[in-house]
Amino acid sequence: MKYKAIISDLDGTLLNSDHKISEYTKQVIEKVINKGVKFFIATGRHHEDIDFVRNGLNLDSIFITSNGGRIHDKDKNKLIGHDIDEEIVKGLINLDIEEDIHKNIYMENEWYIEKENDYLDDFVKDSPFLYQITDLKTLENIKSHKVFFLSLEHEKLVDLKERIEKLYPGKLNITFSLDTCLEVMPKGVSKGYAIKEVLKRHNISLEETIAFGDGLNDLEMLKTVGKGYIMENAHDKLIKELPNHEIIGPNTEDGLGKKLEEIFDIK
Repeated sequence: MKYKAIISDLDGTLLNSDHKISEYTKQVIEKVINKGVKFFIATGRHHEDIDFVRNGLNLDSIFITSNGGRIHDKDKNKLIGHDIDEEIVKGLINLDIEEDIHKNIYMENEWYIEKENDYLDDFVKDSPFLYQITDLKTLENIKSHKVFFLSLEHEKLVDLKERIEKLYPGKLNITFSLDTCLEVMPKGVSKGYAIKEVLKRHNISLEETIAFGDGLNDLEMLKTVGKGYIMENAHDKLIKELPNHEIIGPNTEDGLGKKLEEIFDIK
């Protein structure tokens, strides 16, 4: 099979432990693109938070962000957008949760949180897209494509996921990008759904596409494409969900770059 497109997650997949793309992987991707293969990003991050990837790889392609909640072109023009029902967002904001669980909300080009978060500060230390601290209950005209909750205690987020599913049965897509991050999107919105829309625009079939991921928010994406690869550092539940998918090297050892070098016979 001659693949025409590559879809890659960012954190834990394309990015190393420093949240950067290694020079080796960058060079491999450039060589693959020069062969005429399309390279797309599909991430849970906000579209304003990936300029370092867009510029670092000089990508001339569509970007899938917020787990499919937004699709933008290379110039940041919004092509497709999906928002959670406003009443549901208000309900999520007003949820009574434990003190060490942090609420986050994306509203178009803004990111709001209620209080400082040391873990989050380390994650975004090199990013130009930063959160604003505010009382979420005072927000008006709420149009949000993603609400997410952060905690270092995974089981608390598991319990919270069950609570939200009972409150809004069948109305949301709720998943984990990391053990520490529970993400809430509109029903039907996922990286897998977004990929179908993107490939249609390029007249590329799913069978002609490969994808790489490590989190449960990559599940639909990896199941949808012709060939999906799981990083060695992937979430255990993802590996169990996709027992027949090939596991490649971890993001800390350029697993994606090495696999692309093999697939596309890069010298």
